[in-house]
Amino acid sequence: MKVSYNWLNTFFDKKLPSADAVVEALTFHVFEVDGVERIDDDVVLDVKVTANRGHDCLSHRGIARELSAILKLPIDPQRDPFAKKPDLSKRTGKVKVSIEDQESCRRFTAAYLTGVKVGPSPEWLKQSLEAIGQRSINNVVDATNFVMFDTGQPLHAYDAGKLSRGRSSGNTEDRPLYAIEVRAARAGERMIALDDKEYALKPSDLVVADANADTAVGIAGVKGGKPSGVDDQTTDIILESANFDGASVRRTAASLKLRTDASDRFQQVISSELAAYGLQQAVELIRSLADGEVEGFADEYPSPFATVAITVPMQKVNAVLGTKLADADISDVFTRLGFSFKYGGGAFIVEAPSERLDLTIPEDLIEEVGRIVGYDAVLATPLLPLDSARGKPKVNADFLAAEQLREELMARGYSEMFTSVFAEKGERVVANKVDGVRPFLRRSLLPGLQEALERNVRTKAILGLREVKLFEIGAVWRDGRELVVVGTVGEKEEPAERVIDPGAGDAYPSLPVSNTRQYRSFSKFPFIVRDIAMWIPEDPNAFSEAVSVFAEHNHGLLQHVDLFDQYHKDGRASYAFHLVLQSFEKTLTDGEVNAIMEEIYAAVKAKGWEVR
Repeated sequence: MKVSYNWLNTFFDKKLPSADAVVEALTFHVFEVDGVERIDDDVVLDVKVTANRGHDCLSHRGIARELSAILKLPIDPQRDPFAKKPDLSKRTGKVKVSIEDQESCRRFTAAYLTGVKVGPSPEWLKQSLEAIGQRSINNVVDATNFVMFDTGQPLHAYDAGKLSRGRSSGNTEDRPLYAIEVRAARAGERMIALDDKEYALKPSDLVVADANADTAVGIAGVKGGKPSGVDDQTTDIILESANFDGASVRRTAASLKLRTDASDRFQQVISSELAAYGLQQAVELIRSLADGEVEGFADEYPSPFATVAITVPMQKVNAVLGTKLADADISDVFTRLGFSFKYGGGAFIVEAPSERLDLTIPEDLIEEVGRIVGYDAVLATPLLPLDSARGKPKVNADFLAAEQLREELMARGYSEMFTSVFAEKGERVVANKVDGVRPFLRRSLLPGLQEALERNVRTKAILGLREVKLFEIGAVWRDGRELVVVGTVGEKEEPAERVIDPGAGDAYPSLPVSNTRQYRSFSKFPFIVRDIAMWIPEDPNAFSEAVSVFAEHNHGLLQHVDLFDQYHKDGRASYAFHLVLQSFEKTLTDGEVNAIMEEIYAAVKAKGWEVR
């Protein structure tokens, strides 16, 4: 993620140390920094946010909060969107929100603003967005993008004037009603997105719809629709700040080949509490940039977020980390991280912040202590020697049987394969499989091995093989059990599979160490095979001389030489070779290979040998 050093500084009263010091602090305590780039008077860091922290650190506030804890530099409450609990109590009947599937959308908040003046953004906002590679569009859209990169909550603004209007009923005068529905896409439904491309949607895709017109106005968590987009003529807007299921968003983004900054954040599974904070911040920013009045809010929140309390004994913290930290040291870490906690009876009871979805067990808190204190502060502990008091390590019977079988099959000319555990059919269905392809766990190794055999038979010439024989040792799921089996296939044999018998071995054998020093990758370009047969005078060195001729005249394209036939008669030897030619730079043509073969023929004849 691109992070602006100047943007980070806005979170603190006291200026951050140098950009180099910030890079060092992040690298040694939380995230690696892949690159540093100076843009005008700013420094932009490319922070490699790990998958377990994508839910709270794909934002400047998330990175600022980490730096606050690491550097003991408090965040300014006036700048922290989380310092003030959001107030969405001013409800409006002019916007109605309904959620079809509460698992796919855990929360949907909206704000209805009128009298908005859309125009260019101020210079500070343009510079902030442009520093991290974002294009300025207008003050309303830029405000939603700023909040996403600032707080981590994706938002979207709809032009209310472009939505269909219904009529509300009641004792008072009828008034306009906007109906927003989160639902599955209709079969065959299409939508033109803000990138001006039309997308064909499927029932597995989640959309935000204008319920009055029953049309999709946004691909949930991914991209808004062009027809309801904000432009210079917009005066009234409906601001969306929702929480969509990460797996659903990832599946839709992958299916449509439409990856966005919003989808990147939703697929990391962000906190449903963040929606209200993001909406509050965006409303305040839009009002400061584009005027407008807040008519009210809508908040559909079927299952509110429940905080988690985690208990971790102080003794366990030191035992796991190998430290001798006092309770004051651990309290200091939790305070710096902004955790709410109590201490008593030698244990900490910590209430994880709503945005820290990665904190669920005591070990998570221990990791927090370790990284903030600094792993360099943890003293090294030498490993205990393997002596008679500890005894011999216990033999894993399944592992030993598999190793013995592996060595036996390799000695018989088989090559080991690793194929996918997923299959088109089977007994066990994989829950929430992202791509939906091969949704079952395999019942057998043989279908995968057969596919591998067919592919490798076509390339055996470049592999230097006369016959392809493959095996795999792996798990299958059948008859309600998980079994470890071995499967074998070959060009000249019937496929076979059997369950591995663990056996009664009591020690691991001493296997030879590979003497291979270097591996070379295969070329991605096709190879060509040509044959040559010749009579050579009977001579102990004749064979190696023939190979030398091939090596001298192949222009660096000869990858493999295979002697496939020979016989001797009347003081002469007949040798027949497969010559495999291949380039690592391009696809060879027949003309290029023919020219090389003619050169080889000429060299053979120059030695007085006869080409058959």
